[in-house]
Amino acid sequence: MARSLRGASLILASGTLVSRLLGFVRAVVLAQALGVTASAGADAFAVANQLPNNIYAIVAGGVFSATLVPAIVKSAVHDDGGRAYVNKLMTAALSLMVITTLLATVLAPFLVNIYATGWSREQLALATAFAYICLPQIFFYALYALLGEILNGRNVFGPFTWAPVANNVIAIAGLSVFLILFGADSTGTRLVTDWSPTMVWILAGSATLGVAVQSLLLFFFWKKIGLSFRLDFAWRGVGLGETGRMASWTFGMLLLTQVAGLVETNVSALASGVGASVFALQTAWLVFMLPHSVITVSLATAYFTRMSAHAAKNDHAALAGDAEESIRRVVLFMTWAMVALVSVAIPFSTLFATTFTGVTQLGWVIVATAIGLPAFSVLFLVQRVFYSLGDGRTPFFITLYQAVVFSALVLMCAWLPREILAVGVASTLSAVGITQTVLALILLRRRMPMLVVRPLIKTSLKGLAAGAVSLVVGIASASVLGAFVNGGFAVSNTASGILSTAVIGAAVSVVFVGVLWLLRTRELSDLLPANLRRGGISDK
Repeated sequence: MARSLRGASLILASGTLVSRLLGFVRAVVLAQALGVTASAGADAFAVANQLPNNIYAIVAGGVFSATLVPAIVKSAVHDDGGRAYVNKLMTAALSLMVITTLLATVLAPFLVNIYATGWSREQLALATAFAYICLPQIFFYALYALLGEILNGRNVFGPFTWAPVANNVIAIAGLSVFLILFGADSTGTRLVTDWSPTMVWILAGSATLGVAVQSLLLFFFWKKIGLSFRLDFAWRGVGLGETGRMASWTFGMLLLTQVAGLVETNVSALASGVGASVFALQTAWLVFMLPHSVITVSLATAYFTRMSAHAAKNDHAALAGDAEESIRRVVLFMTWAMVALVSVAIPFSTLFATTFTGVTQLGWVIVATAIGLPAFSVLFLVQRVFYSLGDGRTPFFITLYQAVVFSALVLMCAWLPREILAVGVASTLSAVGITQTVLALILLRRRMPMLVVRPLIKTSLKGLAAGAVSLVVGIASASVLGAFVNGGFAVSNTASGILSTAVIGAAVSVVFVGVLWLLRTRELSDLLPANLRRGGISDK
């Protein structure tokens, strides 16, 4: 990996790691405040606080990330260095998001109702109160994405990943105030009718304030790339049309994703107050996203800028080389992460739940979610290869397949017992995601015949071998520590759960790396410091 790319990936990964670790702290404090399973209040907040993400994603989320970097890279060759393009783009995008935010806030009761059609009037009222305060986040998510992608497009990577640290610090502070004033409810026994306006404002208000600060911080770094923002409504003739055509396919793809997500939320909400439900699935997703965000997103963000530059020069051979290299690296990292998460899921869940039932319910949801991690990360990379080529059409049809199949299968989960409904939803998501990734790789190979497949297959097989052996060790270690028995050491309290997680994780890691070393896996150089590489393994 080139030194500049490695450095960019390190900056991105370090910021993401700190942010995600703070995100874990935030989730743990939130679980102590509201409960994580069988908590109607936690599920109400989960739905309301997810609405801004969903609406932003529908209107602009992936459109920004998929189209801005290639467009900004191209605009940099303009006589003004791309300043006019950036100003017009910012003006158009922010105008759209202001209108969207205002409209969504007015429609808060309707939006909450379509995501939780089976809830009681009282629970819907609580979720709606949260939503009114959370929905302004839409604008700030858009501002953060715009400013961050513009910085990334100019090879300034750090601020985009470090700004969320401020968001998490503010949210943790707000949750701490909530705990001091109103006490903990780790078992989720607080009734929806027990919530006061002050409680709602502290919880939802701190969440929105954190997102606002996260986005506004990025303005301080614009001078570093020689840009200054001014409103410019003269949108014709600067090249936004090409960006719009690409964005239209991405918009369709995200709309499909959100429709599938709407079905998922309504089905999982059926278990609210009974077992693992919306909040438990979101917590499992947070755990799932830690390795993906720290490793895959960091690598992909750095590679995406370089791949876009190769595409702009029509250097498809170099683009294919980047694609093959990035996928190989991610396959190993994410297989390792998947095996580790599956092995430690139940003891790790003691961070969020305090009863054996709650710990095991959340733990199995994490297991079911984690199984799809390698495929999810590879798909993320493959999509960015298509985006760098200006191809939004192919990812749209790949997502169409996923949305249709997943929605049909997840509807069947509604007939599962409520105690395992969330596990069924998570398992369905992982299974469909794996087949979706296989389809995406086949289509990428057709689009880029110069893509070398043999190294990908070889690395994947080595990763699977190492994963299988280390998984056996991980499950055996968890069993010895009592992870599957009520009163067992690994699940008796949070401290023993953390200690067990560390022991199991270390065992899995040593075995995984050891098997890769025995198989002489050259990508092992990315997993180990240089002074630990032996046996002729090289990163060449």
